[in-house]
Amino acid sequence: MKYYIIAGERSGDLHGSYLVKELLKTDDKAEFRGWGGDMMQQAGMELVVHYKHLSFMGIWEVITNILTIKKYLDQCKHDLLQHRPDVLILIDYPGFNLKMAEFAHSNNIKVCYYISPKLWAWNQKRAHKIKRYVARMYTIFPFEKEFYQQFQYPVAYVGNPLVETINGFEQVGSFKARNQLDEKPVIAILPGSRKQEIRQMLRQMLALVDKFDQYNFVVAGVDNVPQGFYKQALKRKDVQVVFNQTYHLLSIADAALVASGTASLEAALFEVPQVVCYKTSWLTYWLVRMAIKVKYISLVNLIADRLIVPELIQQDFNQESIATHLGQILNPGDLLKRQQAGYRQVKIMLGNKKASQETARLISEYLKEA
Repeated sequence: MKYYIIAGERSGDLHGSYLVKELLKTDDKAEFRGWGGDMMQQAGMELVVHYKHLSFMGIWEVITNILTIKKYLDQCKHDLLQHRPDVLILIDYPGFNLKMAEFAHSNNIKVCYYISPKLWAWNQKRAHKIKRYVARMYTIFPFEKEFYQQFQYPVAYVGNPLVETINGFEQVGSFKARNQLDEKPVIAILPGSRKQEIRQMLRQMLALVDKFDQYNFVVAGVDNVPQGFYKQALKRKDVQVVFNQTYHLLSIADAALVASGTASLEAALFEVPQVVCYKTSWLTYWLVRMAIKVKYISLVNLIADRLIVPELIQQDFNQESIATHLGQILNPGDLLKRQQAGYRQVKIMLGNKKASQETARLISEYLKEA
């Protein structure tokens, strides 16, 4: 079988790499081509375009790069038709991937979607488009099945890929020794994996360092972002920046400041007390606030459907609020106990399915039936 896969960001690249490996177990003659990153390429996929060229975050940045996005869309459509795969597998990244779903469907190419776009958060009408163009949807949050039921669109909950990834993680050697840290407890700073997130949030997060000088502050950097975006941290002697060691950092962290997104769930699965932060341009924030359909921005809170981790959004994301909430989770007490109990609840709700294995099995079954 010929598989064409599109992932537009770092987390999609990680989950896509696991899916490629599992599909190879079910189909030893499988051929993979697509858009993603280093991990998907290392797993065996022929990489057409790296996701770092597609990383546009926020309404204003999308508008100002609309011609670039159109160029990549046209390139992707042309490449898809040239290679005519047996199936197109889309991984999250809805702005780009929903357009590709419609195009593939109109050209009689089967479409499967792994990791649903967060339609339940806003622009829920896009579910009609998914129902029309996507043959099979594989979701990673339990509540998504109920969401799609209102559109009479059956989906399969395959488990959450972060569960299998983190369950399989092993710390190699001493993180502190490897990164020349002393024995003080560690506060992890996860400012996101996109330039815009880092630009908006890192400075404010670092403002806490002097108030908590009994801790080591360590920033989780990613290599798809130029190191210049971390210059505020790199030039400080009392802050360490580590690249591509996020799980190693979380496995030893005593607390974390986390940009809203996948990282909040990762921190929860590592059972790290956290404060979730989010800030964007005021234009993007205003537009999103008008459209948003959910009570929370953190995946931890969304899965549990209650407030487990504090969320400091836009104007609430300030030095005083961060210091207050960070201090609360660093000290044993009721708030910390409630957060830890909430983490246990979330783990139970997610279950222990191996998401990539289950998705590969379902895709293989679908292709045999079709």
